[in-house]
Amino acid sequence: MKPHRIILVRHGESEGNIDKSIYGVKPDYTLELTADGRKQAFEAGQKISEIVKNESMFFYVSPMWRTRSTFEEIAKSLDRSKIEYREEPRIREQEWGHLRTIEEGKKVEEIRDAYGTFYFRIPDGESAADVYDRISDFFGTLHRDFRKDNYSQNAIIVTHGMAIRLFLMKWFHWTVEEFELLANPKNCEIVILEQDLNGKFRLKSDVKKWDDTFHNFKRPIQL
Repeated sequence: MKPHRIILVRHGESEGNIDKSIYGVKPDYTLELTADGRKQAFEAGQKISEIVKNESMFFYVSPMWRTRSTFEEIAKSLDRSKIEYREEPRIREQEWGHLRTIEEGKKVEEIRDAYGTFYFRIPDGESAADVYDRISDFFGTLHRDFRKDNYSQNAIIVTHGMAIRLFLMKWFHWTVEEFELLANPKNCEIVILEQDLNGKFRLKSDVKKWDDTFHNFKRPIQL
């Protein structure tokens, strides 16, 4: 049974969002939410409660600590009897290699922006294309779950900005050039896909885009 909605949620503000130097001393996956991040996540839970009302929810949660904590704060506003959840490693953050200094991070960002976000592979880490592949693999699980007779009325994915952009790219069959125009959602921003009368999921939320003059794109395929 397809859910009524697929809801994508970026994690709340983390330690790394406010202090880039922490990446040099603390592994990315262990970064936690700030006090503001916890507040953002709790408020996101209230918004989700207004959206789903008394409907059931199945959460897929990235195993990184900031996403797990975001889910815990979201759940405080919801009816626990209506919630099922699963940790899903394939929706984790793009891997940026190992511990790195601010200078190393800036250098990687400069090279990536010049080369192209989708194709550039971070040293000892991943490209956006690598993340796209594991998000695509996750889709197989998602669609199998949707075929279950007792599946929840809402699928809610608590993840990261890059994963959200690539999920949308995969779902709506957007091109690489269209992906490159997408900007990261804000911390705890909610993106909603809602099923229409024909059983198709439509994007109900506005997605932030970069100014399209920022990139030099190849022309679209013409047949």
